[in-house]
Amino acid sequence: MRWPGSAFDRVQTQISLLAVISVLLGILLTVTVVLAFDVRVPDRDSTGEIERMAFVAELAEAANDSVKVATIIEAAQRAKIKVRLGDRTDTRGIAASPNYGESDTGREARLVRGASAGQLVARLGNGAVLVFEPETTHIWGFVGALAALMAPMVTLLILVLSIYAVRWIIAPLSTLATAAQSFGRSPHDDRLIVRKGPIEIVRLADGLNEMRLRIRALIDDRTRMLAAVSHDLRTPLTRLRLRVERVTDRPMREGMLRELERVDRMLRETLDFLREDAGGEPPSRADLPSILQTICADFADIDHDVSYEGPARLAWTCRPGTLARAISNIVDNGLQHGSKVRVRLRIDEDRAAEIDITDDGVGIPEALHDQVFAPFFKVDDARGGSSGGFGLGLSIARATVRSHGGDIFLRQEAPTGFTVRIVIPATNP
Repeated sequence: MRWPGSAFDRVQTQISLLAVISVLLGILLTVTVVLAFDVRVPDRDSTGEIERMAFVAELAEAANDSVKVATIIEAAQRAKIKVRLGDRTDTRGIAASPNYGESDTGREARLVRGASAGQLVARLGNGAVLVFEPETTHIWGFVGALAALMAPMVTLLILVLSIYAVRWIIAPLSTLATAAQSFGRSPHDDRLIVRKGPIEIVRLADGLNEMRLRIRALIDDRTRMLAAVSHDLRTPLTRLRLRVERVTDRPMREGMLRELERVDRMLRETLDFLREDAGGEPPSRADLPSILQTICADFADIDHDVSYEGPARLAWTCRPGTLARAISNIVDNGLQHGSKVRVRLRIDEDRAAEIDITDDGVGIPEALHDQVFAPFFKVDDARGGSSGGFGLGLSIARATVRSHGGDIFLRQEAPTGFTVRIVIPATNP
């Protein structure tokens, strides 16, 4: 059960708790293993070391010659026993506690604690003093051994708890990202985002769900408005066309009909642009070459040089109607500025469908390639004359392609010609 609004539901609190719990459980498991299996940290044999020191002191006591004593000390040093000849400062204060540190063994009785901490001193019969410095065991050695034992357990616990973090904290973020991308490409997706995870993610999901509902309501309102505008404007246009047909002056009648046709085309293109932006058609599986061949055949039937090059069959997920209208707009633009158009289809190295529409016109200056996608932007002078369009063909095409999860690119050919490339990935919604 989740506690709404609780501090434990916050991302930063949960991540901090994961780290703290991992360390505490690691320490607990380490102590449990040490107690259960009687694990001991290897220690140095201090008793044997003292016996060796006492043996060196006994040898030096038995030697009456200072040269022999020096030889014994050198041999002991080569055997890794820290020993040296001492002076009076090394025996200062020893007389006050002559039995300090002595043992019951005969040889070890010669060793007592020296004036400096950690030293052992052996007094020889000839008055000489041997000073021994035993190796001490530091606490850091024990701490290092304990850390080496605890590190694998802490690492294992962090790995296990990280799986929880991925499922509980990160997985909802991935769901949100997928839902946002899907809605951006298909606003008619009514599925709500599941509310789960930390409180920040739940709040974000609530915000996205509310935003999707409001955007969907706006799209529905605009769709209804478009239907009303289409009906209300086409009716008077039809009446005007019928009345113009009755005009007896032929030049005037033809001019008025051309203007009415221009208004009707502007209305049609504007409604198409708004309709494509709304993205009403659901995706379906279709034969992409058939769509392109049909477009080319329609233009060829009215005496245009339009042909298709590419595979004969290729099943693809797309919105067939909107995609066909977008490609038809591009082909029509190419014919208005050139004499022939070639439509080519291929699959690139990323397994995406590439559709190239190439005409033999003068093209568009590269400096205007970004601007031509803006609604109602016209580059008639750059394309060699008046086309009679309203600057919506490429805008509609880009909106359609991007609703498929793809993109559209422009390329100037040499010496003449212009190519519009449409890329649609195989994983489009």
